[in-house]
Amino acid sequence: MNDNSIHRTIVAVWRIEEAKIIAVLTRMLRDVALAEEMAQEAMVSALETWPENGTPERPAAWLMQAAKNKALDYLRHQKLAQEKEPELTYEIEGLLQDAAPDLERELDDNIGDDLLRLIFISCHPVLTMEARVALTLRLLGGLTTDEIARAFLASEATVAQRIVRAKRTLGDAKVPFEVPRGAELEERLAAVLQVIYLVYNEGYSASAGTDWMRPALCNEALRLGRILAELAPDEPEVHGLVALMEIQSSRSRARTDAQGKPVLLLEQDRTRWDQMLIRRGLAALERAQALGRVPGPYLLQAAIAACHARARRAEQTDWQMIADLYHALATRAPSPVVELNRAVALAMAYGPAVGLELVDQLLDEPALKQYHLLPSVRGDLLFKLERQKEARVEFERAAALTQNERERDLLLARAAACQA
Repeated sequence: MNDNSIHRTIVAVWRIEEAKIIAVLTRMLRDVALAEEMAQEAMVSALETWPENGTPERPAAWLMQAAKNKALDYLRHQKLAQEKEPELTYEIEGLLQDAAPDLERELDDNIGDDLLRLIFISCHPVLTMEARVALTLRLLGGLTTDEIARAFLASEATVAQRIVRAKRTLGDAKVPFEVPRGAELEERLAAVLQVIYLVYNEGYSASAGTDWMRPALCNEALRLGRILAELAPDEPEVHGLVALMEIQSSRSRARTDAQGKPVLLLEQDRTRWDQMLIRRGLAALERAQALGRVPGPYLLQAAIAACHARARRAEQTDWQMIADLYHALATRAPSPVVELNRAVALAMAYGPAVGLELVDQLLDEPALKQYHLLPSVRGDLLFKLERQKEARVEFERAAALTQNERERDLLLARAAACQA
């Protein structure tokens, strides 16, 4: 392999393993910021040594081991430098055992997963809700500040400041690396669900880059959601989120064509939808509904996804039911994005003119000023109303706003179709 190929390998492995490495180091060091720093040092070591020595047989294990060794060196140094300080007297032998290549130390709580543990720490009450979610997306999802900003519909500078302040706050508060219990666990659950939801969304529709989807993020979010469902079996929103992710994931194979180009929902070959994932999603939805509580945002979104999953053909979709569910969602968790989705459902149920009326009411929403899906939806409705010249302008504007190359190509193709 040449140096460029090795560099691409390192970046690819790092993207997948970063969160796991930070989670393990946080358990060892009890410091999120320090763990992230040590993890970065391991990546630098790979960039320095792999081009010379070649890519190791198990690159992910190499990165993890290098990071653990750096953490152990740090702990040994701290113990020698301040041996009399009780808070710096770690069980070095236990940590050495933890660092052995093929031996993982048994975890001491019922989650049994470092990544989930790190989510709960990142969602600690000493942080604001926005800081909790932004920090966890950065540490566990490996998202850049720009990607997180797009998920939040916020500026990149704002998100960057949130992340820096969050890590500093956790360090100053000496937050222990442990899983909350009882009432405290319930309090933090909402933030944890929001984190998993946003990680999944970034994987399902990548906000930037050349890929339409980032399946690794979807898979990680779904894995964490399934574990949470076992941890909190009486929480309908947990099962609702799992149901939503299962059903959405069932469409993955149909969302791109042979060239990797996006295929929109109504144009997808539904025989390619994964029926096992649909069954799992519908079962999780039934489990949530059986708990008999007022439906929350995730349960309502899962019910919307289920309407699509139950339709064998696009024309069989119950759009009136979907519009009603979006109305309930707008009441339960109002937001401009929910209203935009409701406009699409209304247009499908009652005609594009009805949907366009609601979309036009959203044009002055500050949160949607740089949101590319607003002009994209408006362009689609104008096209259906045979107002092609206006539709082309909207599609071109949407293409200028998106940072995903696949989506940009799709929008420009739609703009060209209007001109034709």
